[in-house]
Amino acid sequence: MNDPSPSTPSAPSAPVSRRSLGIVALVMLTFFVISLLTNIVGPLVPDIIKSFDLSLTLVALLPFAFFIAYGVMSIPSGMLLERWREKPVMIGAFALAFAGALLFATLPRYPTAIVSLFLIGAGMAALQVAINPLLRASGGEEHYAFNSVLAQLVFGGASFLSPFIYSYFVRNIGRPGGEGKPLIGLASRLVPAGLPWVSVYWVFAALVVVMIAVLAFVRFPVVVRSEDERAGAWAVHRALFKDRTVILFFLGIFAYVGTEQGIANWLSQFLVTYHGYDPQTVGAAKVAAFWGLMTIGGLHGLFLLKFVDSRRILVGFTGTAILFLTLGLFGPAKVAALAFPLVGFSAAVMWPIIFSLALNSVASHHGSFSGILCTGVIGGALVPLLIGRLGDAFGLRQGLFVLYLTLGYILSIGLWARPLIANKTVKLRKAAKEAS
Repeated sequence: MNDPSPSTPSAPSAPVSRRSLGIVALVMLTFFVISLLTNIVGPLVPDIIKSFDLSLTLVALLPFAFFIAYGVMSIPSGMLLERWREKPVMIGAFALAFAGALLFATLPRYPTAIVSLFLIGAGMAALQVAINPLLRASGGEEHYAFNSVLAQLVFGGASFLSPFIYSYFVRNIGRPGGEGKPLIGLASRLVPAGLPWVSVYWVFAALVVVMIAVLAFVRFPVVVRSEDERAGAWAVHRALFKDRTVILFFLGIFAYVGTEQGIANWLSQFLVTYHGYDPQTVGAAKVAAFWGLMTIGGLHGLFLLKFVDSRRILVGFTGTAILFLTLGLFGPAKVAALAFPLVGFSAAVMWPIIFSLALNSVASHHGSFSGILCTGVIGGALVPLLIGRLGDAFGLRQGLFVLYLTLGYILSIGLWARPLIANKTVKLRKAAKEAS
């Protein structure tokens, strides 16, 4: 095992226990910030289309730029993690995100938005690679599915808040009486006339600075990881890519993130196009509801994972997601406005269960495998882009049919997955106690 990086002087000189509640809390905070930065694009889509006069395909290039950064950065980030350890990599990742947010905040143009979102995405990719194995090591392998769903709950909570931050600024900047409200006066001086939604990127830039300061002053322990939890060289990654199990779970992450972002990015625009809802009020609120219901679904999943095998939960929740998607696509206005957010409730357990099943299905090289899984986040780039391209050609409703394919694949994982370590349930604990 490599020694800790000399660039982390605040870390203690001797390794500490792998289990650390403080590190788990820091990981949860990081998930919160990642969510705020990642999921703001969806509520902005109608404003971006109007402000820059874009087609569905062109606006879909924005989430494409963000999530394709995961494909570029995830595996290299795993290697950087081995060289520099968690603290410098996380600070560097937030620095990239700050550069991206500040770039678009100061130069709000469509080409600038592409570059900005790529930089933010690259930073988020590095953070994901750093914190997922960190959560598994510090929280315990047998509790990883539970802690991952808890992280998804935090992620969903932040995503729920994000559209309301957007609504607060766009409904007050330039409006009578708005100048007296907190931050509105300052934001009015920073954003161009007619582009109040750009203010959210100033907020994100400030938030990232705060996170960098927190990381700089937090005393990081040296998390002792076994050899199989470390990211390996290119040869290790090449060997993993030859493993059928690795490819299947990579496609699972690809399908999940494609589904999540396909709904989040196109929900508001769908309600505008087919039902005439206001994107700055109803559209933003429904995107917030999507993430809020994901949080509630996460709470439900936390409870179920203590009693039911995670594979059965995945099948059940994915089946209900397909039902809600169908109601959203073909139901009347009120039904669509309710059903689409409910997909978030069903999607809440998908990422953590797929990720935990994946890492618990291989015996070694979990760090490298985590990097490969995070590369699957490019599904969030390609699926919304495909929906937008098909939407331009056939209509947005028809474009969203792609989600039946991604959800069908996710459902299949619950049928064929054979993890080496199952999620720990009350029944398993009782059986273990009786056997002893």
